Amino acid sequence: MARYLVTGGAGYVGSHLVRALVDRGDAVVVLDDLRQGHRAAVPPEAELVTVDLAERRQVAEVFAGWRFDAVFHFAALSLVGESMREPLRYCAENLGNSLWLAEAAVRAGCLRFVLSSTAALFGYPERTPIDEDTALAPVSAYGESKLMVERGLEWADRVHGLRSACLRYFNAAGADPEGRLGEDHDPETHLIPLAINAALGFGPALTVFGTDYETPDGTCLRDYVHVTDLADAHIRILERLEQGSCRYNVGNGNGYSVREVIETVERVSGRKVPHTLGPRRAGDPPVLVASNARLRRDTGWTPRYPALEDIVRHAHAWRVAHPRGYDDRG
Repeated sequence: MARYLVTGGAGYVGSHLVRALVDRGDAVVVLDDLRQGHRAAVPPEAELVTVDLAERRQVAEVFAGWRFDAVFHFAALSLVGESMREPLRYCAENLGNSLWLAEAAVRAGCLRFVLSSTAALFGYPERTPIDEDTALAPVSAYGESKLMVERGLEWADRVHGLRSACLRYFNAAGADPEGRLGEDHDPETHLIPLAINAALGFGPALTVFGTDYETPDGTCLRDYVHVTDLADAHIRILERLEQGSCRYNVGNGNGYSVREVIETVERVSGRKVPHTLGPRRAGDPPVLVASNARLRRDTGWTPRYPALEDIVRHAHAWRVAHPRGYDDRG
């Protein structure tokens, strides 16, 4: 039986990976400080260790207590807007905690490391769809902090032989198709749950930022990848790591506009999405769509749920069943 350490495994994407690992019979230790994660999102079959990554002695004790076949690292500060107000905190915490975790893994002899990275590395991309050869030019402190981590992991490979996979997500969305897990952030910043909350009366009216982009309907196009498909990509990347370190974009490969998201939420929920039209937000590119061709070719990965309707349907079903989210804060 393989055993894996998942930092941030009580969070949105991390918990879906933990569920997938447990379902296939793997042993999982979740390391999460529960600032943004939820105890209820961790399957009972997994071991939860509540600790902050900054507590280096306690992190070292986790590696001393178990032998891991790989580390999946999700835990990070991840709000783009907040990162532009607190850039030094983002760079210091995301870089410092990640590289300390990598060092602890190397010392323990665990030489496979999978990083939850981001499409924010690409800033305003030079071309679309965005492939792995697109220039890296972050325009936020969050994106810069993840790029710094990726570069640190390159040195860990050169010097210590730590094989790392950096998976650059586009927009994680949806929920476990069986309804066991979902998306519950505080604050919520993602379009699909915000639209669902507005339709259900669980949140304020949605604001559409910008209707004059050079896109078919004037609103931004984004690539939404089902969170279950993201979890599958993480599992598949383990075999790819046997060949060495790698970097991949993980997206649906299709772009959907803000208006299309609103229309889909209305169709799935049977309710109108209250919304207002606002000006563009600074830093929002018109189109962000991934090329997933390299990931498909090298790992055999393919999205099981590429349709926006399926993504919204799963997210909506979980939210209806959990009107208060996981209801475990405080």
